[in-house]
Amino acid sequence: MPSTDTVKIAIVGPESTGKSTIARQLAAHMESLCVPEYARYYCKNLNKNYTLQDEVNMFYGQIALEEAILHSSRNNLVFCDTTILTVKIWSDHLFGTTPKEVTDEISDRPYDLYLLMDIDLPWIDDPLRDFPNEREHFKQIWIRELHALEANYTIISGQGGERFTNALKTTNDFLIR
Repeated sequence: MPSTDTVKIAIVGPESTGKSTIARQLAAHMESLCVPEYARYYCKNLNKNYTLQDEVNMFYGQIALEEAILHSSRNNLVFCDTTILTVKIWSDHLFGTTPKEVTDEISDRPYDLYLLMDIDLPWIDDPLRDFPNEREHFKQIWIRELHALEANYTIISGQGGERFTNALKTTNDFLIR
């Protein structure tokens, strides 16, 4: 098991890849907590009219939510349904730039393990999802960004229960090191 006080496992990846489902399932199975994706609450009434300031607001909201839940952890294990790296990926894509406060914080806020959800699930339309035809593109961006951070990550594939089983096995293998 890693030596830090609270182990943070981030569930990340392109849209419609089961991140929220896997994060909640892992947290429930491990009797732990799940940090939800702040952007889902924030964007609910924006009607896809995002600004760079909205991205900064989501950055601060995600940090605050994560900090609050980290301090409530019962077993020193927390699953994060996304990270602030998502803000960088979206800011770069939508606006061609990411505010320095975001990029500075990314390297100062490491996660012990990243579970990168594969794009092998069918797209499920959702009012908060934007790019059904660009999931491969975003997967490659995630891989590039995780490599840049020298992050410990595994790509999680599989349909239905197989996806959860693969995520759980990767998590357990990591925790028993």
